[in-house]
Amino acid sequence: MIKIALVGDIGSGKSHISKLFKAPTFDADKEVSIIYKRNKGCFKKIKKKLPGYFSKFPIKKNELVTSILDKKDNLKKISKIVHPIVRKKMKEFLFKNKNKKVIVLDIPLFLENKLNEKNDVIIFVQSRRKDIQKRLVKRKGYNYFLIKKLKKIQLPLEMKKKKSHFVIKNDFSMVTAKNNVKNILQKLLNERNNIRY
Repeated sequence: MIKIALVGDIGSGKSHISKLFKAPTFDADKEVSIIYKRNKGCFKKIKKKLPGYFSKFPIKKNELVTSILDKKDNLKKISKIVHPIVRKKMKEFLFKNKNKKVIVLDIPLFLENKLNEKNDVIIFVQSRRKDIQKRLVKRKGYNYFLIKKLKKIQLPLEMKKKKSHFVIKNDFSMVTAKNNVKNILQKLLNERNNIRY
C-alpha cells in the first residue's frame, strides 16, 4: 500500500488535491466535524475542561471559536481530547483499506503530531498567498483571528516543504492539478516494484 499524506498551508487546496487521487481518503477535518456533532462523550470532556463556553450537545461552531480565541491554552486543551479520537479513527481507516494500492491522508497537523512513518509519501501542496487568502475569505464562517491562531500551532511552511518527497504547485487550475497528481501517481506506481512504500 502506498500511503500518501498531503501537507501545506491552511487554504492551499489539500482537500481538492486529495480528491484527484481517486483513492480512499482520510479527511481529518471531516472526522473532527463528525466528532463534534455525534460524540457526546467528547462533548462532556470538553465542557468539563472548559466550563462556561458550551451550552448543550452537539458543540456549536460559534461557541467553539469563542473558546479557542478567548484563552491561549484552550485550543491545546481541546486538541488533547479530540486528537486521540481522530488518531483512533485514522487507524481504523488504515486497517479497513490495508489492501488498497493507494490511500490518501488529509490531516492538517500530520507532521506536527508526528503521524508520519518511514515509508509514507509526503506531498507538499504549494499555493500563492494571495490565492489562498481569496479562497479563505470565501469560506463560510471565515475568521481571520481563528486562522491566525491555527497557523501558530503548525510547523513553518519551509520545514513542511523540506520534509516532503514531492511538491504540487496548486494554481487552482483543474488541468494543472490533475497533471501533477497523474505524474506523481505514475512515478510511485512505477517505483513500487523497486522501493517498498
